[in-house]
Parts: sequence; structure tokens; C-alpha cells
Amino acid sequence: MSKRIWLSGLVVAGTLAWGAGTAAADPIRIGIANFGEHPQLSASIAGFKKALSENGFVEGADVVYSESHTNFDASLVPQMIAKLQAEQPKLIYTITTPVSQIAKKALAGSGIPVVFSAVTDPVAAKLVPSWEAGDEGMTGATDLQDVAAVMAFTRKLLPEAKRFGVPYNPGEANDTALLDKIKEAAPAAGFEVVAVGVDNVNDIQQRIASFAGKADVIYTPASNLLQPAIGAVSAAARQAQIPIVNSDDGAVRDGVVPASFAVNYEQVGVNAGRIAAEILKGKDPKTIAPSRPSYQDHAPLISKKSTAAFGIEVPASLADCGCLVD
Repeated sequence: MSKRIWLSGLVVAGTLAWGAGTAAADPIRIGIANFGEHPQLSASIAGFKKALSENGFVEGADVVYSESHTNFDASLVPQMIAKLQAEQPKLIYTITTPVSQIAKKALAGSGIPVVFSAVTDPVAAKLVPSWEAGDEGMTGATDLQDVAAVMAFTRKLLPEAKRFGVPYNPGEANDTALLDKIKEAAPAAGFEVVAVGVDNVNDIQQRIASFAGKADVIYTPASNLLQPAIGAVSAAARQAQIPIVNSDDGAVRDGVVPASFAVNYEQVGVNAGRIAAEILKGKDPKTIAPSRPSYQDHAPLISKKSTAAFGIEVPASLADCGCLVD
């Protein structure tokens, strides 16, 4: 055998061995810890996977996902996190503030990085030390709304409104953080804020009814308690004859509430997926500042059916907004 043939054989053998090793490599496992099934949260998962795929982590080939949720039962979150941790993922994606807070404690020192999303204020929730940096093993993408823009849209829709009603869950960091921002922005927008705490779904009817005579419009935040029960919130608001501007456009498309000025939750997931890709490629979460939606990641939507049901006449200034649905 000539030296050239012998060397060629080595090259071919080495190439085959490398290819076999590559083919045999297991895909990266990522755990997804969701609070419950909801269109906004599902959109954030879809966006997360989309961004990872665009960054070279194709589902089924390069990465596999293990998804779980607790049907919005906070008491089951520790068990869900423990189950995902036992699968030894390279990263865990946590959705909502309650899930992310529990994961932070449960996974401390585990070496498993965590990327969160659908968190309004990660600093107030003590997930990261500031808006400029992540924490040890954790960072992510927020759904923090542009409150001033929400109020500007509300003013266009309801020019006579002066009292801005906000139902919120006092026990949820997302809700309280957003309420603080609403109170800060209200004077410049010409609104007086009327806040009512709701900490149990069974109290929705009574608490929303308490806005009667006190609020001209109700803004419902991206609350893990209120959004799954938006039908009940809307029914009570309609009975009290108070229009709703919602933080989720799904309820507008369904004709449940008159209008929304909403963050695109798929984009929130995309933002989180881009961060996850950076971490999987070796970047330290501590060096990645949490992202927040840009103004362009928000959009208004108005339901003709629901505005009529609430007795709202859509102003001429919004007639050509491209945001009207039947």
C-alpha cells in the first residue's frame, strides 16, 4: 500500500469517526416552566423557540424542550421546578413572576441558568439587582408596558375620561410594580388613579363593581389572576357601565373587552430566546441586562362589537387607525 493511499484511509476513517460522533451527540435539553395555559404565555413560548431556532438551535435536531405548567397553582411550582431540574437541562425558561421567583430560590447554586419572561419588573421582584445587569445564573425578558403610551391611547379612545381605574393583585409583584408606574405617569396624562385590590377570583364581581361612580375607564394589567378571568372582569365592568382597556389583545379579538394597548408576547419570547442563545453559546447571564419591549412592540386594538356593547362611540381620530376588528 502506498503512503498516499494509507494517509487517505486515515483521513476518511477520521472523517467517518467525527461524523458518527456528531450524529450520536444528544441535543441540548431546555426546561420550560410555565404558570398555566394562556394565549399570552403560549405566545411567549412560541417566540422563545423561534428565536433559538434562528440562532442555530433547531428543535428536534439541536435542542429538545420539556414543557410543564401548574394551571396557575403557585403551590405546585416548586414540584414543577424540581421535576425539570431532575432532567438535567442546560437551561430553564421560566414564565411569569411567581414561577421565576420560586425558580430563583430553588435553582440557586445548581449551575442551571434561568431565563425569565412575562415579568413586569424583575428588579422589584428581586430577580436581578438592576435594569443594567443580570444576576448570578439569571436574566431575561420583561413585558413592561409603556404606561404613558397606554394612557395616551386611552385618552384618544375616551377623551372625556379623567379617572383611571386599576384592579390589581396586591400579592403579585408584577401588579404592584405596574401600579407604581401608572401612578407616576398619571398626572402628566391628566388622569387620577383609582386602584382596587383583587386577591381572589371569587371577589372579582364585587371588587370591579366597586369602581362604579369612581372610575371612567378600567385598565386591566397583565395579571396572572385577572387575565385568565377577563370574562368575569368584563361582565362586572359592563354591568357598572365602565369601559375597559386591556393589556392583552386576545380578549379584544374575542369581543370580550372594547379595546387594548398590548405588548406583543411573542416578541417578549423572542427577546428571551435571543438571551438564551447567548447563554448557551457561553455568555454569563450576569453580564446580560434584562430586555424590555420597545414602543414598536406595542399595538392598539379596538373591537366594534364590544365598544357597541359598552356604549362607546369610536372617535373619528381612530377611524383609520387600522386597529379595528369586528
